[in-house]
Amino acid sequence: MSEIKVNKISPRTACGTTTLGDSGDSFVIPSGATITNNGTQTGFGRTGTVDWQTSIKTSTFTATSGEGYFCNTSGGGFTVNLPSSPSVGDIVAVKDYAGTFDTQNLTIGRGGSNMNGSAADSVRDTENESLTLVYADSTKGWLAVEEGTGYVGENFISATGGTITTSGDYKIHRFTGPGTFCVSALATSSPNNAADYIVVGGGGGGAGGSDRGGAGGAGGFRGSGGTSTGSYTAGPSPIVGPVSAVTLSVQGYPITVGAGGAGKAGGTPTGPGTSGNNSSGLSITSAGGGAGGGGAAGGPNGASGGGGGTNGSATLFYGGTGNTPPVSPSQGNNGGPNGTTPIATGGGGGIVSVGGTGAVPASGSGGDDLNSSITGSPVYYAGGGGGGGQNGSSPAGPGSPGGSGTAGGATGSSPPHDAANAPDNRGGGGGGASNRSGGHSATGGTGGSGVVIIRYKYQ
Repeated sequence: MSEIKVNKISPRTACGTTTLGDSGDSFVIPSGATITNNGTQTGFGRTGTVDWQTSIKTSTFTATSGEGYFCNTSGGGFTVNLPSSPSVGDIVAVKDYAGTFDTQNLTIGRGGSNMNGSAADSVRDTENESLTLVYADSTKGWLAVEEGTGYVGENFISATGGTITTSGDYKIHRFTGPGTFCVSALATSSPNNAADYIVVGGGGGGAGGSDRGGAGGAGGFRGSGGTSTGSYTAGPSPIVGPVSAVTLSVQGYPITVGAGGAGKAGGTPTGPGTSGNNSSGLSITSAGGGAGGGGAAGGPNGASGGGGGTNGSATLFYGGTGNTPPVSPSQGNNGGPNGTTPIATGGGGGIVSVGGTGAVPASGSGGDDLNSSITGSPVYYAGGGGGGGQNGSSPAGPGSPGGSGTAGGATGSSPPHDAANAPDNRGGGGGGASNRSGGHSATGGTGGSGVVIIRYKYQ
């Protein structure tokens, strides 16, 4: 084998052409050798591949033939404009960098040419999509030659329904009204098909009328322990632990959110409020809270019982029984009695504790609520309402605050005011009404509506 060693091969005449070998010859580049192209290649053609660019695209740009782009739409959708004067065989590729094309779409601008025979841009809305386009001719324009998710690694749950937010790697669906939690795909790894949840029933309404009203009990609280989806603060044991998360399957899960019970309107006769309504989701039901007892009556039963009312006598009127119907762990507690003080009423039961007993100088406080961070932030749920106070001629104090005060059951009223309503979608009990001086017409507070929240790993 002969060998020629030179530093440069040039044409015989300036700007001429140098030919290597004859037709049918082969040239072998040995292992370890490198050919560097500092000029322009022609005649080699492409093999259906692109050179992937290392700069991640996050805003609108114009593509160049022969290049592929990682497009990150997590900060908002944008447009990739195709070359405006393409040649047959031109090729462009894109990849969903952050897995967000489904929520923040990527638009492919046609650059003046057709796309699959249509004079329209293409909106890409498939999560994790990979797409390669080749220019065919002026009739069809750009055609897709490779299309798919191209996803490597763990697949996760995909679901719709309710108001969706995220907390780290976890997605949260919050239902404040009826709907469907629809699971369309499951995770590759079985443990990642677990979903944590809380289901909270509607709180009971407070009593009102011509006598002092007992407070409404909290709606039922049922929840998982929070260890399957990020170990968030779920609440105290044994109320929420060690309850297991629900293992999801591909199906639609109907969701019901219970309304809070109405407070009893003022005037005569004295009467209880209206008990709250059930909430349900993932085949789990939480009952509504019991209404506040009105006048000479105990509080009705419920997830948490309503507080006992009083008619000014020394008769003992008990609060309603909680955890009705019974479940384990318990979904609530008993309402408080009016005691033997003629002018003080009982507080509604809460998920953490029983309603307070009425005694001078104050009516019973609401049973404590529970603090859960299932949404990523701490929120209080299912506190009992505070019992109603006596009119201004009595030494009895005002109604006591419900639950933990800020977000549980509503505060009972002191003369001559109506009781407070519990906040929406927390399941608190409504406050009990006072015995309004003169007209005796104070109104009990409305119980808070319930909520259903579902949390699972999505990335």
